[in-house]
Amino acid sequence: MISLTDAPVIINRYRNLDYIFNNNFVFADRYSGGADEWGKGGRYIPEVKRGRIWESNFIADLWGFQPIDYKERGGDNRTTLFEFVDNTMSAHLTEFPVGKYKKAHRHGAGAHIVMLTGAGYSFLWPEGEYGTKKRVEWGRMSMFVPPMQWWHQHFNPGPEAARYLALKPWGFKFAVEDLKDTGEDVKKGGAQIEYEDQNPEIHRIFEAEWERRGGEPRMAMFGT
Repeated sequence: MISLTDAPVIINRYRNLDYIFNNNFVFADRYSGGADEWGKGGRYIPEVKRGRIWESNFIADLWGFQPIDYKERGGDNRTTLFEFVDNTMSAHLTEFPVGKYKKAHRHGAGAHIVMLTGAGYSFLWPEGEYGTKKRVEWGRMSMFVPPMQWWHQHFNPGPEAARYLALKPWGFKFAVEDLKDTGEDVKKGGAQIEYEDQNPEIHRIFEAEWERRGGEPRMAMFGT
């Protein structure tokens, strides 16, 4: 079981455990408590985040759910953003194929990345300090958390598609901070480094990793 909650924030804010854990207030406008709440189907919200948000109370099967194309993120990426019962936290499900890697991006603190399938690695580095980058090796059920506003980039030289769930302490319908678009070029005000602007070493390392594993890269230098 993996659970991401805002309990630490709430405990620090109110500093009274009795108020927090023995509070009988029910958010009936969000969840009425009936068993049928778990059986409701979800829907895409067309007016938020270009229709990439799936609103639901419950996702029964993360391995069977099919995310939608989000090629702006690179590497034939597919992503669906999840919003649950009108709260201020969210998640997203992403998958990208064998022999591909995504574009580097950054965001606020607290995104917990849980790898569901695949075997690869990610680079993480603070702004202006690519030379000090950290390499995280991951496989099925690995988890790692990029520090606040650190660039991070995911690579899949493994034998199967890489699929991961990112659990985040912020939402999109009711954003509590100014979230820059991680699918838009940083030069245009977004939070993403395009392939042509990345350090050339990134692609060379990926090609070497493929050679070490006995495969062939499926991407050219600029992601085509």
